[in-house]
Amino acid sequence: MMGRLEVITGPMFAGKTEELLRRVERARIARKSVLLFKPEIDVRYSATEVVTHNGRRLPCRLLPVAVDLGSFQARLDSETLRATEVFAFDEAHFFGPAFPELCEHLVAQGKRVIVAGLDLNFRAEPFGPMPALLALADEVLKLTAVCTVCGAPATRTQRLLEGKPVLAGPEVLIGGLEAYEPRCRAHFLPPR
Repeated sequence: MMGRLEVITGPMFAGKTEELLRRVERARIARKSVLLFKPEIDVRYSATEVVTHNGRRLPCRLLPVAVDLGSFQARLDSETLRATEVFAFDEAHFFGPAFPELCEHLVAQGKRVIVAGLDLNFRAEPFGPMPALLALADEVLKLTAVCTVCGAPATRTQRLLEGKPVLAGPEVLIGGLEAYEPRCRAHFLPPR
């Protein structure tokens, strides 16, 4: 069986996790064995489930952000690794630089790998391992959200502090609607 890497990307509130869970459910309906993972730092809605902003949820396993091939294989017994046909990862932008190699290893083993994550951080810069994953992908689905200012397709994620847009601060700040909103290019700050 030929493996493949599918990447779902776009800004926050574009439906990336919703699409990931849709693909996971379809794989399960097709009687494929599936494992779903997310970074252990993402506990916004649940520590043991992948949860969409709309509340849809599926159980998952947690991985450290610095996961690499060796640590991944150490977390799963060899029979589970062999028998699992689909590996799905949410919030992939949080994983470290070794994550694309892990995905490529799984694909080389004939596995279907589905990854969802932000392509850009809150400063509109490429985020974490996502540029490499996008380059390696067999399929890329780039979703847009709705700009909260004008309603146009949003491709950026604006960070907010006390309701005001900011471009400063640490790259990783876990949050939802209280900390981020989708913006189009015209309304993403800094203003054009």
